[in-house]
Amino acid sequence: MMPAVHNLKPLSTARPIAASDASGSATVGLVTDLLLRPDLLRRGMSEDDVRRALRTGEIAPLRPGAYLDATDPRWRDADERHRALTEATYAQLAPGAVVSHVSAAVRHRLPVWGVPLGTVHISRDRRSGGRAGRRLRSYATSLASDEIVLVDGLPTTSVARTVVDVARSTPFETAVAIADAALHTEVVDAHELAAAVLAAGGRRGAGRARSVIAFADARADGPGESRARVRMDVLGVAHPVLQHRFDDARGRHVGTVDFWWPREGIIGEFDGMEKYGRSLRPGEKLGDAVMREKRREDALRAQPGVRTVVRWTWDEIADFDAVAARLPQVTRAS
Repeated sequence: MMPAVHNLKPLSTARPIAASDASGSATVGLVTDLLLRPDLLRRGMSEDDVRRALRTGEIAPLRPGAYLDATDPRWRDADERHRALTEATYAQLAPGAVVSHVSAAVRHRLPVWGVPLGTVHISRDRRSGGRAGRRLRSYATSLASDEIVLVDGLPTTSVARTVVDVARSTPFETAVAIADAALHTEVVDAHELAAAVLAAGGRRGAGRARSVIAFADARADGPGESRARVRMDVLGVAHPVLQHRFDDARGRHVGTVDFWWPREGIIGEFDGMEKYGRSLRPGEKLGDAVMREKRREDALRAQPGVRTVVRWTWDEIADFDAVAARLPQVTRAS
């Protein structure tokens, strides 16, 4: 009888991996809590058992020879699935690999909206030899020792280097969301990003990276707000004040809004359901948070100088023209 997969936990929760840092000395990486084919075979499963478990959906494939239990919550989360895929892939690599680009952003827990996560990205400190495959993208590039950090045991490009690498290689909107998040969560500051852009020198995409870093804003709270900022800029919407706080006449906090155009008295709010989820209080349901938000909006509308509140959802950001038409436009010189 085939052993139950859920009883076949990894032989250990940490598997050492030899890697080399920028100085060439050995470091230790960890592959955590994965189901690896050799482990399954050692624990009593046959090759036919493994194939049957894959076919029935009892285990889910990360890459050939590496799986997750299908009940593992990481399998249902794209970012966590990519983290596991990166660990499984790194175990197969020759020494000297450094997790980079989008894969490094995921390991730093930065949002990676709009980026396919089926390919692991790594860099090596060398002049040539980069390769692009379906499962692995390898970059040949210079890597300074201060551009490499350990994240959960794996050598990974620093946050600043990661943001710049992503900005050089992904669409502007995607890169801004990642740069905004890095600044907002204070895992990097503007000076570090400026230095990283300068260090990028004449690398491909360095000009685009400079534009991304110049546009990034620590006040943007989430990919939805970052994407909206980019769409506003493209469509000629006047630059708003971000995260503006409203207090009533007695100094009590009424609310902090996503976007504010003081001259026109217009508040702009992004309605992302994950935003409501983050604001849930203990014992509160989503409907309670939505009703609380309605009361908050009524109080904001009553504040002096506020004329109207314009709201939009995630689905409206891609085709933002109708929303933009309701927002203040850049005043053009005649």
